[in-house]
Amino acid sequence: MIKNRESLLDAANGEERRARGLILDLVEKAIKVSDPRVAVRRAVSLSGEVIRVKNIRVSLRNVGHVYVVGAGKASGAMTEALEELLKDVISGGVVCVQRGTAGTFRVKRVRLLEGEHPVPDEASVNCAREILKVVEKAGENDIIFCLISGGGSALMAMPADGLGLEEMQEITLLLLRSGAIIGEVNTVRRHLSKIKGGRLAEYAHPAKVISLIISDVVGDALEDISSGPTAPDPTSFSDAIIILRKYGIWEKCSGKVRALLKRGKEGKIADTPKPGNPVFRRVSNVLIATNRIACNEVAREAARRGVHSMVLTTHMEGEAREVGCLAASILKDLAYYGKPLRKPALMIMGGETTVTVEKEGGKGGRNQELALSAALRMSGIKNAIVTSFDTDGIDGFSHAAGALVDGRTIWKGERKGLNAKDFLKRHDSTSFFELLGDGLIVTGPTGTNVNDILMLAAF
Repeated sequence: MIKNRESLLDAANGEERRARGLILDLVEKAIKVSDPRVAVRRAVSLSGEVIRVKNIRVSLRNVGHVYVVGAGKASGAMTEALEELLKDVISGGVVCVQRGTAGTFRVKRVRLLEGEHPVPDEASVNCAREILKVVEKAGENDIIFCLISGGGSALMAMPADGLGLEEMQEITLLLLRSGAIIGEVNTVRRHLSKIKGGRLAEYAHPAKVISLIISDVVGDALEDISSGPTAPDPTSFSDAIIILRKYGIWEKCSGKVRALLKRGKEGKIADTPKPGNPVFRRVSNVLIATNRIACNEVAREAARRGVHSMVLTTHMEGEAREVGCLAASILKDLAYYGKPLRKPALMIMGGETTVTVEKEGGKGGRNQELALSAALRMSGIKNAIVTSFDTDGIDGFSHAAGALVDGRTIWKGERKGLNAKDFLKRHDSTSFFELLGDGLIVTGPTGTNVNDILMLAAF
C-alpha cells in the first residue's frame, strides 16, 4: 500500500528502522480499517426481502425501485460493495468518482461518472445533472441509497441559478487558500449550490432516502460531509457572507456571488432546508466510517504490538505549522519524561488542519507542512517519530499522502544545503522532502477519506 516503504526503511538503521516499520504498518492499518467496502459490509445486509442498515429495517415487499446515487473519493468502492450485497435489487443509478478511477471498480447496475477534485469542473456539473435525473424520477414507493464521502462537494457540483462553473471554481480556490476550516468552506458552498445543504433530499422527496456516509469532517457534522446533500442545514446566507468577510474574500469574489448571497440574506431566494423540515422524515443519514473509528483501531493495533497508546483527540484543527509545534512539544514529554505514557509510546490525533497561503509559493500539503514544522522543533531527539498523513492518499496539491520525520530530518537536510525554515515559510514542504530523499509517504489515492491522522511515537 505504501509504495515507497522500502526507501523509507532504508533511510534508517537498527532500532530506528524497526520503529519506522511499525509506524508504516499503523498507517496502512488506518487506511485498511477505513476501506469503504469493509464499512458498507459492516453496515448493510440483505436477508430475503429485508434490507438492514444498522438499526434500520426496510421491507422490499412494497418497494418499486432501488436506486443508487452519490459522490466522493470513496463512493466507487462503496457502490461496488453495495452492488455485491444487493445484486439485482438495484434498479440503477449514477455515482460520481474522482477522475481516472472509474475503471478500477467492478459495477454493473450503477453508472460511474468522473469529476474533478478539489476544484469542480464541467464534468462535476454533469455528474450532478445526471444524479438529479435519477432522484427526480423516484416515487414514494422507491428507495434511494445515497453514498457520500469526502470530496463530494467538488465531484458533484451544480451552481445555483445565476452562477456558472467559473464562479464556483473561483470561490472554491479562494476558500481553500484562505485558511477557513472545512465547516466554513462548506457553509459557503451550500449556499451557492442547487444540490447541497439538503437540496438533494428535496429533489428526491417523496422517495425514501438512506445515505451511507463516510466522514472526512472533524466532529462528523452531517451538513459538512460533502456539504450535506441529504442533511438539514443549520446555517444561512448571512453566515456565508460573514465567513467571506472574515477571511477577506468578500471583495475578491465574483460580483455574481455577492449578489446571490445578498438576495438570499434579504429573503428573495429560498434558503436551504432546515432541521425540522418534513422532507427529512423520509431521510436516514447513517455514518459508516469515521476518523475516530480509524484512530481507535490504530491504538488497539499498537497496543497489541506492545506499545502504550492513546487517542488524544479526533478534533484536531488549526494552522498546520502551529499544530506541528504542539506535536513536537507533546513528543518531547513522551521522549524525555515518559509522560503521559511510558515508552514505547504512541499518541494519536485525528482531524484536519489548514494552511493559510499568503501568496503563491511552492508545493505541499497540510500534513507535510505539519510534519516539517514538527521536525524543526524535535531536531536531535533520538528514537522519536512524527507522522502525519491524509487517509485519502493525497495531501493538498502534492502526490504524497503525508510525511514522516524524526530527530535527524533537519540535520540531514542541512547536510544537503536545505534550510527547512525557508521551505516552511513559502509552503514548499513537498520540495523539501523530495530534495531530502526521505520522509514522503506515497500511497496514491486510497479510495477512502476519513480525514487526517497524526502519530507521535517515542521508543
